[in-house]
Amino acid sequence: MKPLCVDCGETFSIRRRELGYRLCLTCGETEARGVKRCTVPFHKQGYSLVTNRSELKQLNPKRIGDG
Repeated sequence: MKPLCVDCGETFSIRRRELGYRLCLTCGETEARGVKRCTVPFHKQGYSLVTNRSELKQLNPKRIGDG
């Protein structure tokens, strides 16, 4: 029995399910395109994950304007 996508209900590959995916390729692609992330290096602190664009703008002390 092939696994069903939890989003659209279509069947997808058993190999994909074995890798831990619960979505078909189409739904997985749609979901992945909606996620925006950026890894930011901080001086003497390492890296931090930023998912909110307004937070990213606030991290640059030398920025000019909001464009």
